[in-house]
Amino acid sequence: MSFPPDRNSSGDDDGSGWREPEHLGGDGSEDEPNVADRRRQPRDDQPADRDAWQPPGWELPAAGPRGPEGAEGSGQGPGRGSGEGPGEAPPPPMTAEPTLARGGLFGSPRRPRDPEMARAFTYEGDLVGVQGWALQNGWTVSDGSAPQDAVLRELVTSAPVRASKDHRPASVLRGRAGNLELVAFDVVYASGRYLVAEYAVTAAPVLGAVPGFRLSPARFWKHRTGGLLPIASGNELFDTRWLLLAAEDTPQIHRLVGDATVQALLLGTDDGDEFWSAAGHVAAIRPDGHRPQLLEHHARLLSAIVAALSAGYGVDPVV
Repeated sequence: MSFPPDRNSSGDDDGSGWREPEHLGGDGSEDEPNVADRRRQPRDDQPADRDAWQPPGWELPAAGPRGPEGAEGSGQGPGRGSGEGPGEAPPPPMTAEPTLARGGLFGSPRRPRDPEMARAFTYEGDLVGVQGWALQNGWTVSDGSAPQDAVLRELVTSAPVRASKDHRPASVLRGRAGNLELVAFDVVYASGRYLVAEYAVTAAPVLGAVPGFRLSPARFWKHRTGGLLPIASGNELFDTRWLLLAAEDTPQIHRLVGDATVQALLLGTDDGDEFWSAAGHVAAIRPDGHRPQLLEHHARLLSAIVAALSAGYGVDPVV
């Protein structure tokens, strides 16, 4: 096996006797420059000045004296960052925009509240719906803070729904429907800065002793039913869909649950209302805000229920 000759085989340990091979352009003479020497010199087509090959605009213009408008330049032409061209007027001075206070989640800007937006989402009742209907029919409208509205809080507390201490009556309407004096209102609660109407209540004040009862759809979950007795009507279809609970098993209660008009009206509904007696009223409640159709619906049902309770038992509706 043969090996390439050692470059120092001539005995020159310092390598001074090495010459560039002929196939690389050298003939081995000492007059031929070394490749390493040529690399130290610039190429023939490259100027010695390094800045001469830089593209136009590579270097920014020299900074001149600051002009009256705050732009840099000597006034003879556009200065650095002035943004002005020849013959162009200087841009108007920038005005500081008001900064918004930081707040909210992750320091997002806290924008000023729009009073019109706040007014649009403030609960004021259905001005063009049930309140308009009430005013056209001679009913009165209040906000629930009048002295005569204090009893309405007792109705909210005794209602067969899960009402909290934050629920209160609002948008109270009073008027006559047939032979009954009725009071209708929304049960609202505060959600942030707004009021939400969760239930609609219609109640008829009555004179005389009214037995405590609750008449609810059988599919509804019952709340606070301790001490109440279930009363059957004898109508299998009615008992399948509706359940009457009473504090006492009296003939008056049996007359109510067995009344043919009451049964027919309730069987013709969607089983979405509940009825109860408290604070001298017989009331109906539904998870909804009041509207004219709902008020008329409650008025029909309450008229039949009050008539069944008052027939021959000394209970008279307020007329």
